[in-house]
Amino acid sequence: MSFGSPANWGATPEERRRAQPADTLLDGPVARFDRAVTVHAPAALAYRWLCQISVAPYSYDLLDNLGRRSPGTLTPGADELAPGDTLIVFELTEVERGRHLTGRTFAKSENLFGPVAATYSVEPIDERSCRMLCRIVVTSQGFRGRLKEFLLGWGDLIMMRKQLLTLKKHAERDARLGQGS
Repeated sequence: MSFGSPANWGATPEERRRAQPADTLLDGPVARFDRAVTVHAPAALAYRWLCQISVAPYSYDLLDNLGRRSPGTLTPGADELAPGDTLIVFELTEVERGRHLTGRTFAKSENLFGPVAATYSVEPIDERSCRMLCRIVVTSQGFRGRLKEFLLGWGDLIMMRKQLLTLKKHAERDARLGQGS
């Protein structure tokens, strides 16, 4: 049985080819993991929900939020992020408000995972829908790097898929209800 590759879930070939700010944050050989989902909500609303990951992980709360439920409503001010702020295990290095958040693992996280960079972005399709994307970049050198790439790739795929689908669900609900814009 083949499980395929954890390198991509949902991203189009065009999205995978496109450079992201996280691509420049690590030195040496790297592996990239792209995840993406279409959100039937305006990009501005989807971006506000994306910024909610500064409040909680929005994945499997039992595993990555000590059992606490990620909030089901937008947290005022959560979208006012700036370089230096923390986003899950990342310190933000670049923020383009309404468009993307980019960061690199902070020292404590690098002890566990090694250097990892990520760009979360929202790209409008039209006035009522957008694409929510995440690119994870990890160092990948030697046997240890390839093992980390394999383990982190599959673990991230499981967690990130849930995260993006949860954020999509909340953004689409708020768009239907006319909230959060």
